[in-house]
Amino acid sequence: GLSGGVDSSVTAHLLKEQGYEVIGMFMKNWHDESVTLSDDCPWIDDSNDALLIAQQLGIPFQVIDLSKEYKERIVDYMFSEYESGRTP
Repeated sequence: GLSGGVDSSVTAHLLKEQGYEVIGMFMKNWHDESVTLSDDCPWIDDSNDALLIAQQLGIPFQVIDLSKEYKERIVDYMFSEYESGRTP
């Protein structure tokens, strides 16, 4: 994954320097704006940051939408555990 942050950017750079084939992939895990705390959409800014890093490194880049899987496997599980009185 390439988040556009320092850790993933430096890691991609180091791997590329070492001769590995590096591909930048940004995972979109949430898109339900009805439950966000503001009108901002931070994943778009984050994705754009990651794209800029990929361009600077000269690596392919793509965004993959995993929001359905994230909701089913993480969010639904979390609420189910809380409803059962357990901390997930």
